[in-house]
Amino acid sequence: METATFGAGCFWGVESFFREVPGVIDAVCGYAGGDTANPTYRQVCNGDTGHAEVVQVTYDPARVGFDRLLDVFFANHDPTTMNRQGPDAGSQYRSAVFTHNDEQAAQARAKRAALDKSGRFKRPIVTAIEPYGNFTRAEEYHQRYFEKHGLPSCHVNLAEP
Repeated sequence: METATFGAGCFWGVESFFREVPGVIDAVCGYAGGDTANPTYRQVCNGDTGHAEVVQVTYDPARVGFDRLLDVFFANHDPTTMNRQGPDAGSQYRSAVFTHNDEQAAQARAKRAALDKSGRFKRPIVTAIEPYGNFTRAEEYHQRYFEKHGLPSCHVNLAEP
C-alpha cells in the first residue's frame, strides 16, 4: 500500500470522491502542512496553524496509480483559485499536493505543468506542491461525513482529462 495526501478545499467532499476510486483502500480527513502539532479543527479554521484541510489516501498501486489519483484530484476542484474553493476561503482551503517522496513530487509537477499548458483551465493553476509533513487526523465527526449524514458530495466534477 502507498499513501497520497491532497488538499482541495473542504475535506468532506474530497474524501467522498476519493473513496469512489477503485484501488483506494481508505481516505481519511485531516490537516497537513502547518506548524502546530496536533491542531484542532477550530485552530485550523482560524488560520493560525498554517495547515490545509486534506485527505490522506491509502491506495493499492497495483490497482490505481498516483497519476490517476492526480487526475481525480484536478477534476474535482478548481486548482486556479488561491486559498478558496467555492464559498470556503482561507489558506486552510488551498489546493495542494503533499508529496510523500520524490517520485510523487515529480509526477505532481509534471501533471500541473501539462494541465497549465493544455488550456483546460482559463486561469493559471495555483496548486502548491509541498513536502508531506505534520499530518493530524481530523476529529471523528469529520470522517465519512457525507456518508454518515446521507448527503451528496459538495464537489463538482470539472471533467477529467
